[in-house]
Amino acid sequence: MEEAITIKPYTYDRLDDVLAYERRLREEEDVWGWEIDEKYIEDLKKSFSDSKFDNSLSLLAYAGNQVVGRIDASFICTRFDGSKRAYLDWICVLKSYRHKGVAQCLMAELRKRLKDEGFTSLVGLIASNEEAQNYYRHIEGSFIRDEGIWIDL
Repeated sequence: MEEAITIKPYTYDRLDDVLAYERRLREEEDVWGWEIDEKYIEDLKKSFSDSKFDNSLSLLAYAGNQVVGRIDASFICTRFDGSKRAYLDWICVLKSYRHKGVAQCLMAELRKRLKDEGFTSLVGLIASNEEAQNYYRHIEGSFIRDEGIWIDL
């Protein structure tokens, strides 16, 4: 029987759970490109007291008492047309928990919370790896349009 997945908000008191998840993520796949060093940990801690992060939503997927997945989004509210959209910045599940419905649980909860707050769409860039592309192409109600661009500042 599969473990039940529980979705919880990413709050400061869950930082140790997230760091354990990040370490396990790297043990299972060494492709992430950034280290879990003191600067990274300090930046995460500071994000909880910096008001610039008030326009973001991060959720954690737990199996038992361990984080096995994470999803992060930022709010994009614009006076261009008065719309409230969100940007999907990150979704990742431990390799050992993929294809078990964890990403779907995270996405469903994120969509519900955004819809409840009056957001009309969730925009994201598709990662270049085949597994991520396959996932995004199968999200209910999604379609691929436009082309993404990254601009360094």
